[in-house]
Amino acid sequence: MTLDTARLRTIEQVESFLQGTAEVGFSPPPESERYGWIRHTLSQFAYQGRDRRQRGLLRRFIERVTGYSRAQVNRLIAQHRESHRLTDHRGAPTVPFTKRYGAAALRCLIEIDRAHGTLSGPATKKLAERAVRVHGQTEFAALSGISVSHLYNLRQSAGYVKARVHFTATNAPRTPVAIGVRKRPDPQGRAGFLRIDSVHQGDHEGMKGIYYINVVDCVTQIQVVVAVAGISEAFLLPALLSILDYLPLTVLGFHSDNGSEYINGRVAKLLQKLLIEQTKSRARQSNDNALVESKNGSVIRKHFGYSHIPQQFAEPINRLCREHLMPYLNFHRPCFFPTTEINAKGKAVKRYRYEDMMTPYEKLKSLANAASFLKPGMTFEQLDKEAIAMTDNQSAALFTLQRNKIFSKIFKQTKPKLMA
Repeated sequence: MTLDTARLRTIEQVESFLQGTAEVGFSPPPESERYGWIRHTLSQFAYQGRDRRQRGLLRRFIERVTGYSRAQVNRLIAQHRESHRLTDHRGAPTVPFTKRYGAAALRCLIEIDRAHGTLSGPATKKLAERAVRVHGQTEFAALSGISVSHLYNLRQSAGYVKARVHFTATNAPRTPVAIGVRKRPDPQGRAGFLRIDSVHQGDHEGMKGIYYINVVDCVTQIQVVVAVAGISEAFLLPALLSILDYLPLTVLGFHSDNGSEYINGRVAKLLQKLLIEQTKSRARQSNDNALVESKNGSVIRKHFGYSHIPQQFAEPINRLCREHLMPYLNFHRPCFFPTTEINAKGKAVKRYRYEDMMTPYEKLKSLANAASFLKPGMTFEQLDKEAIAMTDNQSAALFTLQRNKIFSKIFKQTKPKLMA
């Protein structure tokens, strides 16, 4: 070490050193010697007896020699003023920081994500809360208290990445508007106003794929998915009757895009007979049917993908939807529900708050006069039994198991054709 600051005995010499005119060669002292040098310098120059300008010069002198920050030098000077000593209080903590969300919480997160297909952070947290509150699964208690942002941090951890495989979905395509009376549905907080859309599973070398008829209630987001071999009238009318039979609601409205599968005389006649109002999307108003189109991506494509499924598998896929997918979606999968506010400019703005997240069935029960929206013969006692028949994770895992069994059969039967 070269340190020749001992020749600096006056404030004027210190000021010359700071200005670079004093010839003093030095390198910063080792960490272990810096506190002693600071204590010696403060005593040598009688720091407390100096005026404000001179104390400032001495502080800059100490910063220059030691390399410490101004804040740290000020703390050390204050410590010397009080006790005339300098003690290094730094060092490794005696007790290391403990992980609040350790291996157990990570296993719970992996279990939920495997069962439900990696939902959004708020939906995943809500499932952990429901596991504790509704189903009494205390092992999810730690995960239920996690922040949404830290949940995403856990998903980026090495342990999670090793255990999980991710699938990325894309946005579902829009169907162009064709004909018909255009009107946006206005449920005014009433359940029973449906939005409907079709999703095609694709064709392959002339072989037609199945179609999904996806129906979502505007207010409660209760969802019905029906798989059919085609969307001609021969398939569509029985599918619509099946949808109306499954729904626990009295249907008041039926909204679709402008596709001819829904805008035709036979569908209109069926809806008129049941006193159901039929509406369709307006031109250049892409949000008119946005709710069901978002469900096309977040539900249909997420769980069934984009690969070709031949028509002959429409019946087993439809049975899977009715027996396992729809109970999972409506009783066990949380959804965001918007709250409309008027901002300072008088514009209606939708807010999606975490505390408003719930399952579609919970949303239905939360409505004023909820029982009045149930169709004749349906009661909440009947629906409650189905809602608590299994936990959220059990319902999701059962659906995934049955879906994979069907996909295995489809792959075995179609692989030779695809490879030929």
